[in-house]
Amino acid sequence: MEKTMEILKEKLKATGFKITPQRRAIIEVLIENENSHLSTEEIYDKVRVDCPEIGLATVYRTMQLLDEINGISKLNLDDGCTRYEINFEGEENHHHHHLICKNCGTIIEVKEDLLDAIEEKVENTYKFEIKDHDLKFYGLCSKCK
Repeated sequence: MEKTMEILKEKLKATGFKITPQRRAIIEVLIENENSHLSTEEIYDKVRVDCPEIGLATVYRTMQLLDEINGISKLNLDDGCTRYEINFEGEENHHHHHLICKNCGTIIEVKEDLLDAIEEKVENTYKFEIKDHDLKFYGLCSKCK
């Protein structure tokens, strides 16, 4: 957790921003819930437990700032809201893949990049440089099937 916090503090400092107590609280919630893919409102609800004076607008602005400095990744899981996860690598990179249960909404991360061979074929065939991709599988988790 401290290493991730240090990386994000350095990114903020490099872009002229400070790590305020509110930003620290938001980052801590993201780190503590790294596999939860929280929405801004869910982050706000969790941050308010330890930081009751924080406003929803502050959380939105902080999420926008973290996105701009590439400290987080935005996820659109087709559920009507944007969700976030920490960008642990700290650089532009391929997102991992997600398995989404159509019944209970559970989100499972697939850490391996399964599309390397397909990307190479597409790049060679179409002379197209791929910068990123997003792959979601929809189905039923082990509890629901």
